[in-house]
Amino acid sequence: MHVSKKIGFLSFGHWTPHPTSSTQSASDALLQSIDLAVAAEEVGADGAYFRVHHFARQLGSPFPLLAAAGARTSRIEIGTGVVDMRYSNPLTFAEDAGAADLISGGRLQLGISRGSPEQVIDGWRHFGFEPAEGESDADMARRHTETALEAISGRQFARPNPRPMFPNPPGLLRIEPHSEGLWRRIWWGAGSDATARWAAQRGMNLMSSTLKDDESGEPFHVQQRRQIEAFREEWGRHEHGFEPRVSVSRSIFPIVSDLDHRYFLGSGERSDQVGYIDSTRSVFGRTYADEPEALVEQLRGDEAIQAADTLLLTVPNQLGVAYCASVMENFIRYVAPALGWR
Repeated sequence: MHVSKKIGFLSFGHWTPHPTSSTQSASDALLQSIDLAVAAEEVGADGAYFRVHHFARQLGSPFPLLAAAGARTSRIEIGTGVVDMRYSNPLTFAEDAGAADLISGGRLQLGISRGSPEQVIDGWRHFGFEPAEGESDADMARRHTETALEAISGRQFARPNPRPMFPNPPGLLRIEPHSEGLWRRIWWGAGSDATARWAAQRGMNLMSSTLKDDESGEPFHVQQRRQIEAFREEWGRHEHGFEPRVSVSRSIFPIVSDLDHRYFLGSGERSDQVGYIDSTRSVFGRTYADEPEALVEQLRGDEAIQAADTLLLTVPNQLGVAYCASVMENFIRYVAPALGWR
């Protein structure tokens, strides 16, 4: 049976000046990220997504990268997974997003969230942001998000200057450049069932990552499938005018070559991992690393992958563009068809 499922990659964009790393510098990480998007398109993948972290040797400024990748490709989705909205000026975010989306021809898929633990204490304060009285930093991120969503939707809100430098269209003004339809391609990175419902209420797609709050003690993939169901149930209570999408991320490595054996044989985990994020018990998804036939059987049992319409493969970017492209190509060639996804 054929099941429509998009397959993309998610790169954390690490770089480190270590002899074994293919990304020795920030320049390497950025330029190779663009090359990886091109390579992913060439091997038949559907999406190129990038993680954003600040004060870290990772990809911290997404929109120049998204615009460049959009300009070098023609079909593949270009996205983030995710932008921490505690650090984002919502109107600047809307401007940059509109420009990058227009450059790509309407292929942007923006994953955003309330953020995760960062490299420095309250790093968003260094960016000039402060929670309002009675707000938490997570509340501030959601406030920034709601303002950004309104701006991206094209809402006209700014009173024009009666003596402008250039002529204005009639009425209140909106953020420019405006990209029609981008508001339907915003995703919320939800770590709990409650935040998944919040995303559905506000008309955002759901991006569920490789970890979530441990809310029931059940296996990770079961909890994540329940989160997806809660999201879709809540979505059905609202009139957003389009069908939402849902993505999950997984570390999946088909072992088909000697190099795959050397890197990943024996690295697959048979059970979930548990840790604490901001004092909240969290459950982490397992890594899948096996020969294609075994992977097919294992992935059939992953309820969240089956429930989602988009699967993002986390790639080890420091192993280089060619190797990461081979991971995607091997998955698309040897695993996806047996699951009915190609």
